[in-house]
Amino acid sequence: MTDAEYDATGLLCPLPVLRANRKLRDLPTGGTLTIRATDPASESDFPAFCKQTGHELVSTSRDGEVLVFVIRKR
Repeated sequence: MTDAEYDATGLLCPLPVLRANRKLRDLPTGGTLTIRATDPASESDFPAFCKQTGHELVSTSRDGEVLVFVIRKR
C-alpha cells in the first residue's frame, strides 16, 4: 500500500513528472506515491527524475497500456 496515488493517464511529457513532483512535496520523508501514466516517455522520465532528485524508484510495472511507478520520497 502506498501513501498517495496520482493518475497521470492521458498526460504527455513533462506533465506526469511535474505533477508527481508536486504530490511528492506533500508527503513526509519515506512516504510513497503510486503514479499511473500512459505516456511512453514516462518509462524513462521517472527513473531519470528519481536519479536526479534522490527519490527511490521502488517499482515499475505495466497494467495493459498503463505504466505504474511507485516512488519513495527521500
